[in-house]
Amino acid sequence: MFESTSFLYAVLAGIVPSLIWLWFWLHEDRQQPEPRWLLAATFFGGILAVIAAIFAEKYVADIVNDPSLRYTLWAGIEEVLKFIAVAVIALNSDYYDEPIDAMIYCVVAALGFAALENTLFIMGPLSDGEIARSIVTGNMRFIGATLVHVVSSALIGASLGYAFYRGHIAKFILLILGLSAAIALHAAFNLSIINAASADTLRAFAWIWGAVVILIVLFEEVKAVRPKFL
Repeated sequence: MFESTSFLYAVLAGIVPSLIWLWFWLHEDRQQPEPRWLLAATFFGGILAVIAAIFAEKYVADIVNDPSLRYTLWAGIEEVLKFIAVAVIALNSDYYDEPIDAMIYCVVAALGFAALENTLFIMGPLSDGEIARSIVTGNMRFIGATLVHVVSSALIGASLGYAFYRGHIAKFILLILGLSAAIALHAAFNLSIINAASADTLRAFAWIWGAVVILIVLFEEVKAVRPKFL
C-alpha cells in the first residue's frame, strides 16, 4: 500500500509542476495555439527521451572518469535527445508554420523530459521512507532543474525561430549555435550545484531565474520575426 501511494505521489509531484509550467508558457502562443494532440505527443516525446538518456548517460558514466566532463556530456545528451524528439514529432508537421512554434515545441518537450526525470528523483527518497526529503527535492527541482530544461531547450527553439525564414545553411548554423548555448547553460548549472554549499546552490537557482526573464524577452523577439520581403 505504501509503495503504491509513494509511486502515485512521485508521479504527481513530477508531472504536476511540469503541467503548471506548461500552462504558463503556452500563454506565449495564444494567437495561433498549436493542436493539443501535437503538444501532447511532443510532451510524451520528451518523456521517452529520458529513457534514451538513461542508457546513454550510463554508458558515458562507465567510460568517463572526470566528473566535470561527465556532467557536461550528460547535459549534451539530454539537450540533443530533447531536440530529436521535437524534430521528429513537431518540426516535420504542417503545424510548424510560424517562428514561435519552435520555441513552444522545444519547451513542451523539455517539460515532458523534466516530468519523468523529476518523478525518478523524487521516487528515490520516497522509497527510503524519507517523505520530508522528497518534498524538498520536488520543490528544488520545480524552481531549478525544471527551469534549466525549459530555458536550455528554448534557446534551441529561439535559434530555429530566428532562422525560420532563412535558408538551409543559416538554419543549420543557428541550430548549432542554439544547441551549443543550450548545452553550455545546462552544463554550467549542473557543475554549479555539484558538491556546492547551500548558498552557492541558491545562487545557481538565482541566475536560472534571471535566464527565465531573458527567455520571456526572447519569446517576444521571436514573435516579431518576419520575412525579409515584408
